[in-house]
Amino acid sequence: MTWMRALALLLVLWTGPALALSPDEILPDPVLEQRARDISAGLRCLVCQNQSIDDSDADLAKDLRVLVRERLVAGDSDEAVRQYVVDRYGEYVLLNPRLGGHTIVLWIAAPLLLIVGLGTLWVVGRRRRVVEAGLSVEEQAALDELK
Repeated sequence: MTWMRALALLLVLWTGPALALSPDEILPDPVLEQRARDISAGLRCLVCQNQSIDDSDADLAKDLRVLVRERLVAGDSDEAVRQYVVDRYGEYVLLNPRLGGHTIVLWIAAPLLLIVGLGTLWVVGRRRRVVEAGLSVEEQAALDELK
C-alpha cells in the first residue's frame, strides 16, 4: 500500500508543470499554440528563475504567456515576440542567452578560471614535491655545519 501512495505522489508531482497552463490561455489554432509553447519554453520565469514561463504557475509567468499569445495573434513572428519580451524585461528573460559582445566575457570566464585554477594546483603540487624531496648532499652538509 505504501508503494501505491508513493506512486500517486510521484504522478501528482510529475504532472505539476502541466497544470501551469490554464485552459483559458490555450489558443484555438493549434499551429499558433505550438509556436506559443515553443517560445514560452525558451523564456525564463522572472519569479521562479530556473523555470520557463511554460512550466511556472506564477502570476507573472501567466501574464507573459498571455502576452506571447497576444503578440502571435497580432501577427508577430517568433523572433519579434522574443525581442518584444527582451525589450521589456532584458536579456535575463531568455533561458539560453544570446552570444554577443556583451556576453562573451561570461562565456569565456568559466573555462578560463578552470584553466587558471588547474595551473595553480599544478604549480603548488610541483613546489610541494620539490620540498618533500629532501635536502641535497650539499644542503645537508651546510645544515650540519650550522649545528
